[in-house]
Amino acid sequence: MTDVGLLSPGAHRGAERTDDTAVLQALLDVEAAWVAAQARAGLAPDAAASSARAAARAEDYDAADVARRAEGGGNPVIPLLADYRRRLGEVDPDAVRWVHRGLTSQDVMDTAVMLVVRRAAEPLARDLGRTRDALARLADAHRGTVQAARTLTQHALPTTFGLKAASWLAGLQDLEEDLAELDRLPVSYGGAVGSLAASLALFPDAPDAAERALDLARLWAEELGLALPPHVWHTTRRPVLRAGDTLAAVCSALGRIANDVLLLSRPELGELREPAAEGRGVSSAMPQKQNPVLSVLLKRTALTAPQLAAQLHLAASLYVDERPDGAWHTEWSALRELARLTVAASSHAAELAQGLAVDPARMRANLDASGPAVLAERISAALAPLVPAADGASGKQRVQAVVREHATDRPGMVAALVRLAAGAARPEGAPVDEAFVAGLLDPAGYLGANDLLIDRVLERARRSANDRSTTPGAPAGTTARSTA
Repeated sequence: MTDVGLLSPGAHRGAERTDDTAVLQALLDVEAAWVAAQARAGLAPDAAASSARAAARAEDYDAADVARRAEGGGNPVIPLLADYRRRLGEVDPDAVRWVHRGLTSQDVMDTAVMLVVRRAAEPLARDLGRTRDALARLADAHRGTVQAARTLTQHALPTTFGLKAASWLAGLQDLEEDLAELDRLPVSYGGAVGSLAASLALFPDAPDAAERALDLARLWAEELGLALPPHVWHTTRRPVLRAGDTLAAVCSALGRIANDVLLLSRPELGELREPAAEGRGVSSAMPQKQNPVLSVLLKRTALTAPQLAAQLHLAASLYVDERPDGAWHTEWSALRELARLTVAASSHAAELAQGLAVDPARMRANLDASGPAVLAERISAALAPLVPAADGASGKQRVQAVVREHATDRPGMVAALVRLAAGAARPEGAPVDEAFVAGLLDPAGYLGANDLLIDRVLERARRSANDRSTTPGAPAGTTARSTA
């Protein structure tokens, strides 16, 4: 049985940190780290820790054979543990007795899954950083690039592409605190029924055995670069839900960008264009087409991710007793696939944002095609207070009637509005003349707080970049005491 991602185009970009080899390596690292933690706690010799690490190389194991044998116990830890003990025995027979002492399969499996997600967070964070940087450049460069803002699919008011790019960027910025949680994923400890009984048994006759057992778990977490949770979470699945929800939220934010690009790159709009690459966007039947494949794949992922996250929530609601009976098993593939797709999507998004081509002329042409009525809100706000009521219609209603009548006729609208406001004076005393009304129809003059809003997003980006550059410690996905 082979799964190379044939039905998930582009997912290979996230496979290195999430495929079966990565899972196998995580499982082995978890077991080796437990021996190393025992050595640090004075329970095992240092030589055993070194041997445990040396025997924990995924390439030395047959993942397909482990998968087949996993059926017998319902999880891959059991057959892998047998293989690991056998291989470790060939390297250091004395070290075998320190393997898996005090652990249960769920401790190892849950911790390995957390480790896989944490390792996947490294390329995810890197590529999202590239995407944020590219969007910041677009927002600044195009703060004056006027285009039509669309609401309910229709032209509404003028805006700028810079503000749209800043909005995309803000959507990713809102996730930074959640993404930081992926660097603090926890180990899972508890033993057979979540009481740590087997871990306490490692410290016979010690009056502080419970504290020492918890300290052993802390050392284990340090070895793996994970966190020590405040409680046993065998059947309390918030760590899994938090990780899954964060990954799904990333996919949603990237999907929103993809949807905008897909719309604005339609030939009849032509405002954006995806970066070209050899062999990308081709059609088997229509060689003239250049399909926006990066955005298509991002949208695919955004549509897939919520169901994977929903599976995690469904499983969490069905946990029972002190160890689960089936709900647990449904988490593994759902969370792994969610991590794989999210990492791939972050890579696609970085490439899209860095190479996105913007056509300011088409943006302005599409806006102009709406006619002067696209500025109806501005016209009404400026002139309605100056136009008296007449024939049962308020000043605002009279202005709106002129706008509707001359929706696509700029000169006609200017002339009609000047006549409507004849004799009226603006607050500063100047008359409502043709120059004033024509100025109301300039889209660039009605962009609201465009620059301020963009600057706020860019300043937030600068603060975030400074925070990352001054925060000590290893980047997400790395550890000081790697067992790989």
